[in-house]
Amino acid sequence: MIKTLKIEPLTREAFAPFGDVIESEGRDYFMINNGSTRRYHKLGEVQLDEQGQGIISIFRAKTLEYPLAIKMLERHPFGSQSFIPLFGHDFLLVVAPVGDGSMNIDPSTVRAFRASGRQGVNYHRGVWHHPILALRDDDEFLVVDRSGPGNNCDEFFFDESVQLSLELG
Repeated sequence: MIKTLKIEPLTREAFAPFGDVIESEGRDYFMINNGSTRRYHKLGEVQLDEQGQGIISIFRAKTLEYPLAIKMLERHPFGSQSFIPLFGHDFLLVVAPVGDGSMNIDPSTVRAFRASGRQGVNYHRGVWHHPILALRDDDEFLVVDRSGPGNNCDEFFFDESVQLSLELG
């Protein structure tokens, strides 16, 4: 199978099968701090198993070479994982649905999105995704995810007969 992934704009509706889009645009809010601050409440939900704890980290990412051969995806079975860009730069996402819980991914279900620098994402537990795809060297992301016992990162490598490609354009 040979497939070039079409990069879609990131919208809440299109991304719903994979997680939450974290953005204030078009979202409800309420006023706090004596009316000086809008609180856009619960834009995503941190998902954790009973043994994990939520942690906050910063990832600094390098740009990869495009077109990019998508050879693997990863998932986190014990907790969600959020990425919020710190410098306001666009970034890319490659995702596949949770599926039936097995270590298989149907290549025809893989999708690609472009997030604006004003959007973050929260991958739900078990959603397959490519590691961070920064479009600028040394871009930084605030990451909220799980720490705790157990292997919380499964990796799936596509068979050599599957050729998925991501092109900028």
